[in-house]
Amino acid sequence: MDLNLKGKRAVVCGSTQGIGKASAIELALLGAHITLIARNEVKLKSVLQELDTAVGQEHNFLIADFDYPDTLRKEITKFALTQVAHILVNNTGGPPAGQAIDATADDYIKAFSTHLLCNQLLVQALAPGMKEQKYGRIINVISTSVKAPIKGLGVSNTIRGAVANWAKTLSSELAPFGITVNNVLPGSTMTARLGIVLQQQVEKTGRSFDELKKEMISDIPIGRIAEPYEIAVAVAFLASPAAAYINGINVPVDGGRTKSL
Repeated sequence: MDLNLKGKRAVVCGSTQGIGKASAIELALLGAHITLIARNEVKLKSVLQELDTAVGQEHNFLIADFDYPDTLRKEITKFALTQVAHILVNNTGGPPAGQAIDATADDYIKAFSTHLLCNQLLVQALAPGMKEQKYGRIINVISTSVKAPIKGLGVSNTIRGAVANWAKTLSSELAPFGITVNNVLPGSTMTARLGIVLQQQVEKTGRSFDELKKEMISDIPIGRIAEPYEIAVAVAFLASPAAAYINGINVPVDGGRTKSL
């Protein structure tokens, strides 16, 4: 099986923590050059030091806040003038929890901009280079809510579905150029966001953190919450040459929790 990414460059978004950071680490272990994207320069520099560096590997980073798409556009356009990215990992922290009926128009607009529009800007900037190289892997880290909406995540459920269908459309448009587009759907994963969601439930319900966590685990057939690297290995596989014929699909990585095929 060919998992070798030597000579390939991967742009990984939201890469200073959680699944984004774990994905950058796994891709570097397979030999890829890594370009990290996040908004905190101090954290970016710290992650840069953690990446595997074999002979010839070169890692760097871009500073961009997805709340400001124009800044992201400027940075990724400048990057694309001098470097080719073969792999793009779209990964952004989810919208705040809450019921769909209570969300404001601004809540939806902000989430749409942060997730779908920023993904679009990145693809538009990087796809021409992928076409020239006849190798491209676009991997979107979304959520199992694409298959089954998650209670209390109204805005996230809505926007994640839009991103999934955007990706499916792109997968048909870009496939003739050797570019695949796939979605990884994490289940409950031990990230800062999961902690925030659980804490919000603690404040809302008055129940303990441990009680809520135990209840969450009870819905997972494997019987535990995932670690970020377990999502990242799925990302890394889809980025590899071995995954060349896998295109336009949703890959749940959730321990079997989602009750659909």
